[in-house]
Amino acid sequence: MQAKRLISVIIPVYNHFEELTFALQSLAEQEYRPLEIIVVDDGSENGIEKYIQQGELWGITMESQHNSIPLTLLKQKNSGAAAARNQGFQKAKGEYIIFWDADIVGKPNMLVDMAQLLDEHLDMSFVYSNFYFGNKKMPAQAFDKDILKERNYIAIATLLRKKDFPGFDESLKRFQDWDLWLTLCESGKKGIWIDAYLYRAFVRKKGISSWLPRFSYRKPFCYLPGIRKRVQEYTYFKQKILSKHGLDGA
Repeated sequence: MQAKRLISVIIPVYNHFEELTFALQSLAEQEYRPLEIIVVDDGSENGIEKYIQQGELWGITMESQHNSIPLTLLKQKNSGAAAARNQGFQKAKGEYIIFWDADIVGKPNMLVDMAQLLDEHLDMSFVYSNFYFGNKKMPAQAFDKDILKERNYIAIATLLRKKDFPGFDESLKRFQDWDLWLTLCESGKKGIWIDAYLYRAFVRKKGISSWLPRFSYRKPFCYLPGIRKRVQEYTYFKQKILSKHGLDGA
């Protein structure tokens, strides 16, 4: 039987340390082994170490121990999630990688199901699933590059072959994941969908998983205080993605 490939789990963190403990616990409960965890602190306030140390309760350690999941903590000046993920990737040793935000809790079978599909489908570069955003269902769909050019239906918590990963565009404050999938498509790479809800992302008011309901982008709601700036940023970076990938009709 072929040995399981190492999966490198890369977690960018900017404060929100309490959420990180739940993410680490869900990784410790994964049915898949072997794993390595790389946490990248993106210029947070001091104090992350004590939360990392709680991982020892579940067999996650920064020291080499038998049967433990090794954890590496990296630190950088606040440069954004894309830069943090890229730094984590540089240290990754696994054949497979997954970018696992600090607010994600995965089902125990999440990684084993994803890895099995990549093992079986050698022509695929990544595998993704449905998920819950808070209590809201976020369904994906079968891989279709033409639909992907219109909208993103693939979330960041996707298992990738390390050799196919091109890096995140650090100039983008939004849509880094959409940009990644479009870049992979342009180089002929494909993904495969698991039609199952394999993880849950917590809702944040700010941060990586902040979210506005669809009506917020329509008039007159898009002009409301507290929403207007975020809608403008959304529109700006969406147009930047479309222009970068030649999808704006220019």
